[in-house]
Amino acid sequence: MQSQPKNPLHGLTLQVIVERLVERMGFAAMGQSVPIRCFTHDPSIASSLTFLRRTPWARAEVEALYLRNFKPDAS
Repeated sequence: MQSQPKNPLHGLTLQVIVERLVERMGFAAMGQSVPIRCFTHDPSIASSLTFLRRTPWARAEVEALYLRNFKPDAS
């Protein structure tokens, strides 16, 4: 059995990721970085989570945005 490389998002739910990004950046800046309607038109955490859970490419973009804005702990 191969060991999995460290995943900096391990233990973080999508909801935590979105909430932290909204707190740090706001929906307007998130919409500029990842131009999706759930960030730019009547944004809410609930609508964002619904869309991101159904859209793998958008979720990957948001996870990458999170990693750029929150440095993983050096353990």
